[in-house]
Amino acid sequence: MSTTARHHPEYTGWFTSSRTNNGNQCVEVRFDGDAVLIRDSKYRRDPAHRPDEEPIITVSTHEWTHFIDFVTGRATTPPTLTCHTTRDGSTTLRHREITLVYTPGEWKAFVAGARDGEFDRIALPA
Repeated sequence: MSTTARHHPEYTGWFTSSRTNNGNQCVEVRFDGDAVLIRDSKYRRDPAHRPDEEPIITVSTHEWTHFIDFVTGRATTPPTLTCHTTRDGSTTLRHREITLVYTPGEWKAFVAGARDGEFDRIALPA
């Protein structure tokens, strides 16, 4: 009989790296079952904010784990969730048709949190 791994936590609210200065400019992540959702907190500060128009990247837990491993240097094969950092440190995060752009400080805080394991999904036996 095969077992399916599930990931803990099954669901949490949106969260950011503990390295984020004020929580208003950051990479935000939410674990929801077998999906990982990523958004940019700058959209929430926009006075014309419309939640239905907010870009959110959704990836599988497998894609997310590979991405975190790549960002932290534990993997060398590029993931399907791609990031490109420019000379000034700005980073574009892209998955399929959705693109998010982060400032150098936002991305630096995210990567520091990723290195600390703050964005890891832990596979548990079903």
